[in-house]
Amino acid sequence: MYHDDFLQKKLEERRAQNAFRQLRLPEGKTDFCSNDYLGMVYHDLLKGSEGNWPHGSSGSRLLAGNYALAETTEKEIAVFHESEAALLFNSGYDANLGLLSCVPQRGDTIIYDSLAHASIRDGIRLSFAQSFSFVHNDLDSLEKRLQQVVQSAESQVFVVTESVFSMDGDQCPLPELVALCEKYTAHLIVDEAHATGVIGEKGEGLVQQLRLQQQVFARVHTFGKACGCHGAVVLGSVALRDYLVNFARSFIYSTSLPPQAVAVIRTSYRIFPGLIRERAHLLRLVQRFQLAVLRYDKLISHTPIQIVIVPGNEAVKELAAQLREHNLDVRPILYPTVPKGKERLRIVLHAFNTMGELDQLIRLLR
Repeated sequence: MYHDDFLQKKLEERRAQNAFRQLRLPEGKTDFCSNDYLGMVYHDLLKGSEGNWPHGSSGSRLLAGNYALAETTEKEIAVFHESEAALLFNSGYDANLGLLSCVPQRGDTIIYDSLAHASIRDGIRLSFAQSFSFVHNDLDSLEKRLQQVVQSAESQVFVVTESVFSMDGDQCPLPELVALCEKYTAHLIVDEAHATGVIGEKGEGLVQQLRLQQQVFARVHTFGKACGCHGAVVLGSVALRDYLVNFARSFIYSTSLPPQAVAVIRTSYRIFPGLIRERAHLLRLVQRFQLAVLRYDKLISHTPIQIVIVPGNEAVKELAAQLREHNLDVRPILYPTVPKGKERLRIVLHAFNTMGELDQLIRLLR
């Protein structure tokens, strides 16, 4: 047996914080935790869409792994999102890592929302640009950061945010962010992971819903949530696509998605825009939960992600366990994923959840 006792110190620290993570198999309980917002997976809407396409792509896109279906799907997605071009990545993590690590250069500046996803922060960390956070959704904080940046003729400034934040469920003040970026000649990057399929009449995302796609440098849409499959796409200009093909290491040095996976993505994009009733039902669930009076603090959110603050790792884990005893699958979010004292239940509403199931959840939280 290999002697890897040096790992135990950090693991024991996690256990001491009551924050030790473990994998758990699904238990068949009422789903209030997955990102399957529209029920694409729950209702098996993509079954059979993989067809007889190969399971493997046999290489990276720049070697043996490019094929007509990938390029056709990119073009179709670009048309749907009213973008000049699109480039597929193997995951949302890969997309953010590739985009943010290679576009900003030494001497450039990245200013990002303090609640930005780990994939955004990791991409920034791999960049040679300097970086600063701004207070979550705080326009004054962002403007102060922008004022502090001294730009040379060659340097660029990038502002990075999410349209819907995964751990709070709130939306960014997008029109105001666009206005600030235009005022200070900064390039806005928006991660639409939790808006894809949900926000907008056809699930096109917040940027398009507000008709701001021409003012945004790059958008990232991921397929592992409402789309019910896997992968991601970066949207932007033809020049941005060419740049990523040449410099994004997570694209260049990864075996490309197999044709079977891309066929499923293509099918998803033909289905989710038409799930209008599902999005309407989701909205009713969101409104009902927001009106509910609970014994815990509840964040304001107009998206399927609803947050109930239960301070303390032990307390929030205990409450989640109580809900599981009533056949409700709600997951606790622990410190250090969120700040100490802001531990929470991350309740996710779905188009397949009934009003009765939601009312049962509300009763248990009163």
